[in-house]
Order: sequence, then C-alpha cells, then structure tokens
Amino acid sequence: MALALQWQLQFPLPLQARPPAVAAAHRRQRPPAVAAAHRRQRRLLAPVRRVPPLRARCCASAAEAADAGKTQAAARRAYPYDEIEPRWQRHWEEHRTFRTPDIGEGLDTSKPKCYILDMFPYPSGAGLHVGHPLGYTATDILSRFKRMKGFNVLHPMGWDAFGLPAEQYAIETGTHPKITTERNIDRFRTQLKSLGFSYDWDREISTTEPCYYKWTQWIFLQLLKRGLAYQAEVPVNWCPALGTVLANEEVVDGVSERGGYPVIRKPMRQWMLRITSYADRLLEDLNDLDWPESIKEMQRNWIGRSKGAELEFAAVDKEGHDLGAKLLVYTTRPDTIFGATYLVVAPEHVLLSSLTSEEEREHVEEYKELAARKSELERTDLQKEKTGVFSGSYAKNPATGEIIPIWVADYVLGSYGTGAIMAVPAHDSRDHEFAMQYELPIIKVVSPPNGSCDPTEAYADDGIMINSCNSSSGLDINGMLSKDAAQKVIEWLESNGYGKKKVNYKLRDWLFARQRYWGEPFPVVFHDDTNEMVPLSENELPLTLPELDDFTPTGTGEPPLTKATDWVRTIDPLSKKPARRETSTMPQWAGSCWYYLRFMDPKNSNILVDKAKERYWGPVDIYVGGAEHSVLHLLYARFWHKVLYDMGLVSTKEPFKCLINQGLILGEVEYSAYRDNEGRLVSADSNSSLIDCYQEKVPADKVTKVGDHYVLKDDPNIRLNARAYKMSKSRGNVINPDDVVSEYGADSLRLYEMFMGPLRDSKTWSTGGIEGVHRFLGRTWRLIVGPPLPDGSYKDGTVTTEDEPTLDQLRVLHKCIARVTEEIHETRFNTAISAMMEFVNAAYKWETQPKSVIESFVLLLSPFAPHLAEELWFRLGHPQSLAYEQFPEAKSEYLEESKLVLPVQINGKTRGTVLVDKSCSEDDVFQIAASDEKLSKYLAGKGIRKRIYVPGRILNVILDQQKART
Repeated sequence: MALALQWQLQFPLPLQARPPAVAAAHRRQRPPAVAAAHRRQRRLLAPVRRVPPLRARCCASAAEAADAGKTQAAARRAYPYDEIEPRWQRHWEEHRTFRTPDIGEGLDTSKPKCYILDMFPYPSGAGLHVGHPLGYTATDILSRFKRMKGFNVLHPMGWDAFGLPAEQYAIETGTHPKITTERNIDRFRTQLKSLGFSYDWDREISTTEPCYYKWTQWIFLQLLKRGLAYQAEVPVNWCPALGTVLANEEVVDGVSERGGYPVIRKPMRQWMLRITSYADRLLEDLNDLDWPESIKEMQRNWIGRSKGAELEFAAVDKEGHDLGAKLLVYTTRPDTIFGATYLVVAPEHVLLSSLTSEEEREHVEEYKELAARKSELERTDLQKEKTGVFSGSYAKNPATGEIIPIWVADYVLGSYGTGAIMAVPAHDSRDHEFAMQYELPIIKVVSPPNGSCDPTEAYADDGIMINSCNSSSGLDINGMLSKDAAQKVIEWLESNGYGKKKVNYKLRDWLFARQRYWGEPFPVVFHDDTNEMVPLSENELPLTLPELDDFTPTGTGEPPLTKATDWVRTIDPLSKKPARRETSTMPQWAGSCWYYLRFMDPKNSNILVDKAKERYWGPVDIYVGGAEHSVLHLLYARFWHKVLYDMGLVSTKEPFKCLINQGLILGEVEYSAYRDNEGRLVSADSNSSLIDCYQEKVPADKVTKVGDHYVLKDDPNIRLNARAYKMSKSRGNVINPDDVVSEYGADSLRLYEMFMGPLRDSKTWSTGGIEGVHRFLGRTWRLIVGPPLPDGSYKDGTVTTEDEPTLDQLRVLHKCIARVTEEIHETRFNTAISAMMEFVNAAYKWETQPKSVIESFVLLLSPFAPHLAEELWFRLGHPQSLAYEQFPEAKSEYLEESKLVLPVQINGKTRGTVLVDKSCSEDDVFQIAASDEKLSKYLAGKGIRKRIYVPGRILNVILDQQKART
C-alpha cells in the first residue's frame, strides 16, 4: 500500500493527454493495481500525433521525405525519450527540485557555494535557435555537477527585456511592447524548460517589471548624489528614422545596424555617467580576474590609458598676428615636438568656428556635414583614405617658433583628448599619410638606434633625437634618447607655461540616455521656471512608464514620452512647483548592469540586496556568454559594481570571478557552384577569374568529398565552394531546437552541442552528427534496460545484476570517473562525453552488468543527459531524484594499470614483447614468453645459461652457446 501511494505521488495517473505506454518503463516497481490502471488508460488513449521529422521537413522531394521518414522512425526507436523527458520535466517543476533556499529558509551556509550565471538573454520574438543552448547547456552541466559535489548552487534565469527591438516591433505591428515582451518571455521560458535546464525559476526576473527597475532607478539616484551622473551637450549618433541616439557599435557604415537607416552626428543634451572616474580601477583590477586574456586586452584597449603631455599652441594668422585663441593639444610623444609641421582639429572642435577664415568657411562647413554622417569607428579606421580641409588659420610651434597650418580632419575625434593633435608626419603613420595627401612638410626628428629605416614611411618607434634644437626657445634635446627627451620637453613646457604632464584615456563618459519609449524612466523632474533638475525622493520609486498607444518617433528629436502630456506635466512634491519629467529613458544596458545581484535576493522590496546574501553568494563564480559583450556590458557592469562597492553595498571589488566565452554554432555547410555568363560550370579552383561568375546553391545529396575538397558527384572535376554561415533568418539556415527535441529528444540536443567540439570554439551544425549521439544514448538505454519487446516497449526495471564487479570492470569505471570529473572541471565537455562512450563500448563486452557499476555511470551521465539518467536511476530502484546524489569519486587503486608490455631479449637482442601482470614473478614471465608463438622458436630445444629479469623493465634470456650451436 505504501509503495502504491509513493508511486502515485511521484507519477500521478495520466488524465487526458498522457502519451501511450507511458508506464512501460516502471512496471517492475509499481504495484499491480497501479499497473492495471495504467494499462486500461493506455488502451483508451488515441495515438499521439507525430510532428513531421526535422530531416523530412527540409527535404526537397516527396521521395526524399519518405526516406527521411524511415530514418526518423528508426531514430525514434532508439529509446522512448518522448515519454521520459516530459515526465521528468513535470517532476522537477512539481517538486521544485532546483530551488535554492534563501539564507534563513534552510540554506546550509556552512557548505561551499557556486554561483553560475548565463549572460542575461534578450527574449526576441524569433525564440531560440540551436546556437543559444550551447552556453546554457554548459552552465547546466556545471550546475548539476556542483550540486552533486556538495555545493550550494545558485543558477537563475531572467530577461533583459527593455530596448530598441521590442519598441521597433511595436511600431511596426501596433502592438504594445509590454504585450510582445511578455509573449516572447513565455516562449523562451517554455523552450528552456523543454531542454531540462536546472534553473531556479523561483528567482526569475525581468528588467521591465516595476519592482525590478525601481532599484535601477535607485542606483541612478545614488550615482547622481555622488556626481557620477550629469547632463551635458555632446555629439551623438542621431538616427532620425528610429528617433533615437545610437551607440557607436549600433552604427555600421553610416547607417543604423537595425533597419539600415542613415545616422548623423549632432550635439544633444544628454545624461552621462562619469565612468572615466573609475578608469584606473577598471584597468588595474583586470589583472586579478580569471577571464580570457583576449577579453581583458579588449577592455584595456577600450579604456586606452596613455601617458603624455598637454600643451598650448597660440592661434595666429598667416602673418603671425595673435588671434587670441589657445589651441590645447594632447600628445603621447612630446619628444617629437620639433617635428610638428601642422595641427589637426576634429570637425566638432568647439573653437573650429572661430579658427575658420571666411575664405575657407564654405569648405569647412561642408566637410563638417560629411563627417557628421560617419561613426567614430569609421573615422578611426586605419585603412580608410585620409581626408581634410584647411581651416585658414595657423598656430605657432612653441619649440621652434615656426608658423604651421591648422587643418580639419575626421581622423581626429572631438571625444578623445582635447580634440586636437600636433601632427608629426615623419613619425606617425596617419599624419604621414595625410601629409603626403596634401603635400605638407615632413621633418625627421627621431633616428633609429641602428640608423636605418624606410624613408618613404613614418618611423614610429623610439630612437635618438635629431633636428631638435632651438636657441630662441632654449630647448635642446639633440642626441638624447626618446624617453629622456620626452621628460625634458615636459619639464620645459611646465617651466615656460606651455603645458604639463598628462595621463589620458580613450574611454569616454557613458552616454546614458535614449530617445525611446521602452526603457526605464529617469527619476527626476525639472522646474518650469528655472529648469532646475530635482531628483525624486527614494520613497517615490518606482516611477513607472505611462501607457502609450503611439510609440512612433516625433520627428522633432523629442522622445516619444513627450506625447504622454499628463505624465510629463507634474508637481515637484518637495517645493510644490510646476515641473516636467525627463522624457528620455535609460539604455538597455542599465537593467543588465546589476541583475546578477538581484538574483541573490529577488523578492526584496526594501533594499537592493540583503548584505548577508550578497556576502555569501558574491561574486558570480562562473559567468558564461558571448564575446560580443566583452566591452560594453562587462565594462558597464564592472563600473556599477565598483560604485556599489564604494557605497558598502557589495563585498567584492568585481562582479564576475571567472568568465567563459562560448563559440558560435554556425548553420549547416552550404555548397555552391560557379557558372560563367554562358551558364557553364566553372571549378572553384579554376585559373580563370571567378569575379564575373555567379553562384548557385547545390543540394548536399549531389555533393561528395574528394580529399580535402567537395566536388559534384556527377562531375568530380567541378570543385565547389563549401562554407558554413552564422545562423540567420535571412539565410534560411536557422535550426529550431523545438524541431530537434521533437525528433531526437532534449538530451540528444544537449549532448550533441557539447560533443561538437571545445566549448570556446565555433562549430558547424550537422544533423548527421546529432544522430550519432542519439544512437549513443539509445545504446546506453539498451545496455541498462535491455532490448525492446516485440511490441516496441521495454521490460520493467533493468538488466543489471547484484554481482560483485570484477577488477577489470572497476578499472574501466574508475578510469571513466576520473576522466569525466577532470574534463568537467576544465569545461572540456566533448572529451568527457568521449570517455562515457568508451565506457559503454567496454560494458557491452561484459557478461553481466553489475548494478553498483552501472549506478555510478548513470550519475556520471546525469549532468549531460539528465532526463535519461533520472529515468535509469529510478529504474535502478531509487525513488528520489538523483539531482543531489553524490558524484562518483575515482579511487586511485583502480586507476593503476595491472598489466604491462614487457620486452623480451634473446642473447641481448630484443625479439618480441609479452603482456604480463605487474606482480608476475620471473618464472611466470619466462613461462609466458616460452609459450609465445613468436618467442618460442628462439627458445625451443635450446639450453639456457641464465636469465636476467628486471621487474617491469625487461627479460633477457642468455642461451648456452654450445647447445645453441648443436
């Protein structure tokens, strides 16, 4: 009776949509009454509708679809994943198997912790493709492994759901972004659950929920109090069509990345965050992080710390008359001041208008307009041709007293340094190219130590100073080494009032405003009479978004929120003065800057995060995501974290201890052939030009591989172009994981994505590859459960025995345990799977399957294929989930090889080898050698004078030479 009740509680009887034969896997353990009830219900249920196979859906002809259908039917018979997976997903959800208790609610804080986090996903309407689960599967394997190793594991999931894509979709469809966002989140959540990821769904959060962005607004107020948030007039990337400011990374070739709309540069008053105040700490603390070196180097370059000098050039006219303006210049090479033959200012420089002569004004204004259409990334591209115009003004070089021209060029940015440079074309490649383009003077002032360099190119390295002396200025650095000369120039600048030593950064303050609707509102108001900015009090948070039916751009540059007039017009609660709200919203980055903290304490309505919880869980131990977030998200999150650290709200200097970047999964290889203008096929390795040829796709079934190349089956002389592309809807190469799960099961998808290759490498999807791992899971199932019965179902329980395992079986098992454990630690999941495949191959050769050995193997398999492992564990007689079972430990005594290959010499000459136990005696080794077919012919009938045996090294048999001759 107790057993029947226990079974009913774990697996209730199916109601309406229970698949056929759902109880077949558990007949051995359930009571007869329950089994009979299940059989009756199975007879009543209609057959489950089968989704057309993935391969069949991709086939070009009915015949191919039929063949694919047969292949699929065979694949589906590998094991009943379509029954197993939904059942265990329901079990995990009903029992909240992966819920992590809070401190004070049963969490044992004496145990070690491991916080494993995926980068916050954006829930798009397209849902997941098979590239997305790559990182999610990796973190799930690590999470399951750590739980079984006795760690308290925090493994949450949430949604970075504000931003431009949702707003653009709302504009296109007329659907409120809140509705589409909720729908997209529901789809993503369903897909993730279908893959069996062990997230703690009780901690789920979304940046669009007021209870979440209340604290984003609260952090902004703290930044404001500390002078780290301010407003300024800055040049921005403005997209009139999208009606918003775009980040540099959102602009490609002068158009918006989303939509391809023209983008211009124009000054706008914007909210800024003073991230530059933390530049040194952001740079220095990188050294302590367990991150890929390439990512750390990208951040170092983005911060761009450099040492140099800031110096003044007096603006003059052509005759040298002072114009009353001082042009401030930053240089990292003050030693080259004698080689400065012209100055360059950025098109957006604040003094440009006053420096432009009337004769040149039309040209300068035209150039400024052209430069405004380019992004900063385009302007600083080293490969692009340098362009510029003369301003009509000049400057006096303080070191030489020479009058040098002032030019305007877009390769100088107003946002870097002072927005002006002294150009030294002999020793800077950009300046050299510009000088050659416009026939400007080039004066060499640094000689290489060995005295030789290419006179047609700029020499940019250190050396010995030449042509660097002026008696009028009193500066002489001739013959000095570059570094010494630079220091002397700085001292000269400071003593004469021309400049000073300066540390500069490429990093700019963070432009923190967007002219969009779908984002976090700023918690500030502006007084109508004085335009004074007043922050809201903290008890007024959250300031929620108003409901708007029209999200379209205003066309004036004003944000869409200006249309919510009743919301915009307000009263300052403190002074009671009429006021208006800020109508820009925060960027999408805002909510993702601190979400990892909210997962530690997601329901707290009183404070950002409880200190005790943060001290226990922080920092994130393993953070997995794409390398495309290497600079912006990671740099912004580090900045916010350091501010919170300074406030005493977090206990660590850095938010993410270890960072792992997973590679891309590319679409299946596409084959294409070349045809000339007359339609004739041209081989891809043809000596003739392929520029005038056009390409056409070739179906995979018409392609064969010869050596390292792909050719047409019908004409092997025609080599094809074979390439895999990033998955995208436009290419039509997106693989929906729902289809893969339907055809092969979630465990097969998980296993294949890990088996494709190293986690950090890019990999190419292959449907044939997933069939291989699916067969492996089927072999594992049959090894433990046995072959299917005539009706396609499987016997109850398993085929394991209670026999004591042999020494050989224990060695095979513990070798597998050791390898899998090590490979999980090192995130080499593909080789861990290979080790388990080797175990299954070995186990198929055993006469019996000892239960104790098989149980350990099932536990090894569980982080990778959790549904199958749970089912096998239950069939092995364990009523509880294996999620918190102890992960097997490899025992050293079973890892040592018991046999070795021993060389055998006859009269000092090696004649062969024998396989012997390490513990073999000399007599035993000799008997084995004498019985060996190859060695016996040297020993038969021969007299033996002596034997020399070195255990584990060699056996040397010395024959009696006299008897040997007879």
